[in-house]
Amino acid sequence: MAKFKLDETDHKILDMLIDNTRIPFTDIAKKLQISAGTVHVRVRKMEEANLIVGSSLTIDYMKLGYSFIAYVGIFLNKTSQTHFVLERINEIPFVTVAHVTTGKFNLFCKIRAKDTSQAKNIIYLIDDIEGVTRTETMISLEESINDKKRLMHSIFKEI
Repeated sequence: MAKFKLDETDHKILDMLIDNTRIPFTDIAKKLQISAGTVHVRVRKMEEANLIVGSSLTIDYMKLGYSFIAYVGIFLNKTSQTHFVLERINEIPFVTVAHVTTGKFNLFCKIRAKDTSQAKNIIYLIDDIEGVTRTETMISLEESINDKKRLMHSIFKEI
């Protein structure tokens, strides 16, 4: 796939969308002194090239009572069970991230829960999946950095 080329206007549009995905195109147009139609066309081209896929919503989990974070390393009986286990993990809504990994674990997940009791139940659900031989859990004491915006700004500067 060819690398998508961005000009200075595209960069400025993306910078504003990264900071606020809900900013109206008319506001972007006013700030950049271009037409809202131009903004719309450029964003649509970036969407068609799959450079922009959907939009994002940021939730304050602390305010919702889901401040407990743990990471669960999962050991599988056979690596051929990876897809099956991932399908079962995907059915557990409190597992927010899952990675197929190399090294110590076959899979590595991030879970969110209200407290240790709920986290224990989530881990038991994972542990009960056919093909999972055992899990190893690490409790997060604090999520110090969770900022995709900085990465997106850096990546789009390179394009």
